[in-house]
Amino acid sequence: MIELLSPAGSRDALIAAVQSGADAVYMGFGSFNARRNAQNFTDEEFAQAVAYCHLRGVKVYLTLNTLLTDRELPAAADALRRASGMGVDAVLVQDWGVLTLAQEVAPDLPIHASTQMSLFTLGGAKLAEKLGIERVVLARELSRRDIAAICDGCGAEVEVFVHGALCMCYSGQCAMSALIGQRSGNRGTCAQPCRLPYGVNGPCTGDHPLSLKDANLSACLQELENMGVACLKIEGRMKRPEYVAVVTAIYRRLLDEHRAPTPQEVQELEAAFSRSGFTDGYYRGEKGPHMLGMRPENARWPEDLFARARQEYENAEHRAVPVSMRCAVHAGEPATLTAEARGIAVTVSGPVPEAARTRAITAEELCQRLGKTGGTAFVPASVVAEADEGLSLSAGAVNGLRRQALEELTEQLSLPPVNGTWPRRTAAEAELPPCDVKAGAPLFTCSITRADQLTVELAENAEAVYIPLELLDTMDLTPFAAKTKLFAVLPRVFRTEDEAVFRQKLARTTALTGAVVGNLGHLPVVDGLGLEIRGDFGLNVFNSRALLFLREQGLQSATVSFELRHQQVRDLRKYLPCEAIVYGRLPLMITENCAAANRTGCSHGQGCTLTDRTGAEFPVLCAYGCRNEIQNSRVLFLADKPEYRRCGLTYARLRFTTESPEECLTILRRYLGLSAWTPADYTRGLFYRGVD
Repeated sequence: MIELLSPAGSRDALIAAVQSGADAVYMGFGSFNARRNAQNFTDEEFAQAVAYCHLRGVKVYLTLNTLLTDRELPAAADALRRASGMGVDAVLVQDWGVLTLAQEVAPDLPIHASTQMSLFTLGGAKLAEKLGIERVVLARELSRRDIAAICDGCGAEVEVFVHGALCMCYSGQCAMSALIGQRSGNRGTCAQPCRLPYGVNGPCTGDHPLSLKDANLSACLQELENMGVACLKIEGRMKRPEYVAVVTAIYRRLLDEHRAPTPQEVQELEAAFSRSGFTDGYYRGEKGPHMLGMRPENARWPEDLFARARQEYENAEHRAVPVSMRCAVHAGEPATLTAEARGIAVTVSGPVPEAARTRAITAEELCQRLGKTGGTAFVPASVVAEADEGLSLSAGAVNGLRRQALEELTEQLSLPPVNGTWPRRTAAEAELPPCDVKAGAPLFTCSITRADQLTVELAENAEAVYIPLELLDTMDLTPFAAKTKLFAVLPRVFRTEDEAVFRQKLARTTALTGAVVGNLGHLPVVDGLGLEIRGDFGLNVFNSRALLFLREQGLQSATVSFELRHQQVRDLRKYLPCEAIVYGRLPLMITENCAAANRTGCSHGQGCTLTDRTGAEFPVLCAYGCRNEIQNSRVLFLADKPEYRRCGLTYARLRFTTESPEECLTILRRYLGLSAWTPADYTRGLFYRGVD
């Protein structure tokens, strides 16, 4: 049966989710999760929450789905061990280093791939399964066809977001909040710049071209279940508990009754929270301006609806556990009570009954007293009692039997519903192996966006040139292959049907030295082609363990995250030759929706410009598959700074996007120390500031 998964950003929200019908909840523990501003749980609160859920047959998933630095990993290891010991049912991760850490320190704890891992193809899902990941949370941008293909071909469970906020950027690939305000979406502190106004090819007029409506797939639940989706996820750890209750309760009814929502239920979902209504555009494969929406600044919560919801989850036990009880009162023997629920039974003993002086206890009276389970999570399913004639057992003794039996049964039912070892194993982190990559002054690589940016002089002075895969068939690479190494950059976002096409194109382009991969799903595409594989920034390398993981996957170098400060880059254990972007417009978002097409019609590769309230202009380049890649308004410039040469980098990348061929050469000469050129407007990025 398909699982309904609800958010629990607070204790009240957890109760709202459980009492409204959730099969599982996801919640944070400490500061290592993608909603760090939610009311996350302390150790004691988390343990109580797990017990509360398990007693009622509800699973608990820990969100540990952010990028972590080397210094933060020991605390994360401790959190993993503690949460596993408390009985959490699975942990969601984004970071490759956290993935291997979890497998090492809490080997019995199931792992789910967060949507922050940017998985959207069958190849990526199957590789995640091979790596020991039991469930894959797919990107929100997938269509019903994409989801069905992954469900059909992957042995791991598939989880799909069905309701709640949609980010404009693919999860795990957004750097806009980080670069503009040092609040990293990859570290749980996104400032939501996509909800701000921007102008398209003109000044900012108060329009919101990056703000998507909330998703609502309530009419598609049976189709999702039929295609094999294992779990339906409701977004909203920052939302009010009443919102969680309203949405969860409606989705619970729809699943149980195998139907689409009524007009009244649709109205209640919209009243609970929406942005100019809802969208199912991605699921139906119908992206466009109809998916955009904003929540009015003066929008109010539906207090009447929320009051009714609160009354329901606060004042009634809707997830009561049916319990069967059997009591025996015999002369000369301690009274016994056996209580059984969900296949688990406990037996407790009480005092030996005395001979009755006035009135003897009856089986009927025992059943009546034992059935008073009010104030507990239990409801009597059956109560059977047998009592010898002429015996007396006080009401206090009977109540004590019931209380002790239900307490012991509660303890047993609160354990995690795991198929395996309990208590779970835990371990200390093993000492990381030594690394032997030695780097002097970094060699310069150049990535291009357009074919005309690659010239013979550029090739002669670069260690390697990175060329978008989609340009390969339009270029004669022969003159350049003799001058430098040529690498094909695989598109950051693609679909399952693209995998074979990419592989064929790589195989027939003989001038290539290698490929640059930025997604787990790229690895099956390049496997066995004999190419040198370098990791791109989309892999979000944030710690030494991530480098070690990528080395084990066969990569020969890796680009570190541009959200790291130079000291953090310096301190990484270089298990692979490391690369960093040291020049260029840093990519802020990659989006499924095209800002140009949504506002002015498709520009067929021309892109557009977004202008914010300050007048800053962000070039929007066309990406593979009619997608957008939004670039920073200012170029990163570090040529006059010595620190990037002292970080232990093997490669330093010049990222060319909007530059002319002549400008590309000017910039390369500056980094080679052959000129004193400086851009008119530039940024140091996060190289010195880092992120929260």
